[in-house]
Amino acid sequence: MSHALGIAIESLVAALLLLTIGYCILLNKRLQRLKADEHSLKATIGELITATEIAERAIGGLKHTVRDVNENLGGQLAAATQMSMQLKHQLAEGDAVFRRLSRIAAAARPSSEQQEAAAPAPAPAPAPAPRTSAKAVAEAAQAFSERRRANGLAA
Repeated sequence: MSHALGIAIESLVAALLLLTIGYCILLNKRLQRLKADEHSLKATIGELITATEIAERAIGGLKHTVRDVNENLGGQLAAATQMSMQLKHQLAEGDAVFRRLSRIAAAARPSSEQQEAAAPAPAPAPAPAPRTSAKAVAEAAQAFSERRRANGLAA
C-alpha cells in the first residue's frame, strides 16, 4: 500500500504539474497580447504627443496672427477716427464759408437792384433756367467781387 500511496501522490503531483503548465501557457498568451497592446498604446501615445505639439504650434501662430490683426485694426481705427475728425472740421469750415457767401449774395442783391433801377431797363431777356442755390451763391459772390474790383475796393 505504501507503494500505491506513493504512486497516487506522484500521479496527483504530475496532474497538478500539467495543470500548472497549462495555466502558464495561458498566462504566456495573455502576456504576449498585453505586450502587443502596450506597443500599440505607445504608438498611439506618440501620435497623440505629435498631434498635441502641432496643435500648440498652430495655437501660437493663431495668437501671433490675432495680435498682428489687432495692432493693424487698431492703427486703422485710429487713422479712421483722425480722418473723421478732419472731415468734420472741414465740413464745419465749408458750412461757415457757405454762410458767408450767402450773406455776401444777400448783401449784393439790393445793391444790384438799385443799379438796375437807376439804369434804363434793356429789352426783357428770357427767364433764366432755375439754378441751384449753390450756383446762385457762387455767381453772386463773383459779381460782388467784380464790383468791388471795379470800384477799387478789392485788395
